[in-house]
Amino acid sequence: MTFYRTTRLMLSGAAFLSLAGSAVALDGQDFLKKLNAAYSTQGGTITADGVDVNDTTVTLKNASFKPTGSDALNIGDITMTGVEEDEDGGYYIEEAAFPDINVTKDGTTVSASELTLGGISIPADASGDRLDSILLYETAHAGPIKVVNGGKEVFSLGETEMNLTLREDESGFDFDGAFKSMKADLSDTPDPQAKEAIEKLALQHLNGDITMKGAWDLGPGAIDISEFAFDVTNVGRLNLAFKISGYTLPFVKSLQEATKASEANPNKEEAQQALGLAMLGLMQQLSFNGAEIRFDDASITKRALEYAGSKQNISAQQMADALKAMAPIALAQLNIPELQNAISAAVNTYLDDPNSLTISAAPPQPVPFPTIMGAAMGAPNTLPNVLGVKVTANQ
Repeated sequence: MTFYRTTRLMLSGAAFLSLAGSAVALDGQDFLKKLNAAYSTQGGTITADGVDVNDTTVTLKNASFKPTGSDALNIGDITMTGVEEDEDGGYYIEEAAFPDINVTKDGTTVSASELTLGGISIPADASGDRLDSILLYETAHAGPIKVVNGGKEVFSLGETEMNLTLREDESGFDFDGAFKSMKADLSDTPDPQAKEAIEKLALQHLNGDITMKGAWDLGPGAIDISEFAFDVTNVGRLNLAFKISGYTLPFVKSLQEATKASEANPNKEEAQQALGLAMLGLMQQLSFNGAEIRFDDASITKRALEYAGSKQNISAQQMADALKAMAPIALAQLNIPELQNAISAAVNTYLDDPNSLTISAAPPQPVPFPTIMGAAMGAPNTLPNVLGVKVTANQ
């Protein structure tokens, strides 16, 4: 497989440049056929009024994407540059550029611009369960995204970037992404109680970023999301992390086939039941390796205590003391003494000095999902020990 443009240039060198003029023209219909073969595994097809080929540029004229069992979504002209056919019959695309989006429905307008995908690999044969049978991209980009309601901008993103990097030995991927300059306007919330809470908590105008980082080791099927963080100014940073194993390429193919079969079934109730059974079967292959939820405070806790206290006619400090006193009573119902004590201690530490609060699960060995489901149904109070759950504050 040839995923990297730099690798092609190094291998081809001057010979490639000298032969480029005599290269065989791209077959537009074969290109669209193989693109659809790859897309169909994910439950959709791409149609176009025509396929224009101009040297290494391929344009899908008036293209539409049709998910299985749903109406087609008109996209417009998709322009793909730097298109090459691989020796194995697949294709590589340097960049695919999509038309801007501007859709209005029920008084709400959604717009997005500068939409591109880069480093796209289209497999020659999408029916296998190997890496060279999957449609992949190296980068995804979107410029400004805006949501306008009643003439007022209520949500926007400045820029979105996603990167997927295949390791040199093809043992896995590293990926990262960022949703930059996120803004949300909550000042016109119609519900009076929600509006009051938003104002007291100073949440009328939210600003922040969302970032993510992770890796996928193909052999054991280990998905490691080390960062999925929501960082909001004057609120805090919430990071979610988890790791599972068993998410192999054959697992992905089986998941795609089950979803595709469900979407193609006109009997939706029957389709959902069949998909549920298929998912339960696939879950047998997955194991839980660990997880963590961490919140780093940026002043929201103080405002929340002040607001909650005002509802009880007490101060923020008195509200914090009341919560510390109630925590052991509420936790006693869990019937997990060791964890109850840890949570109470963490709550006390955090409320005394709001800094960070962390809930982690780190079992000594990967725990199969069926074991987790069995414990949840039969003896839920054993789950914290099975998963190695810990709660800490200000660490």
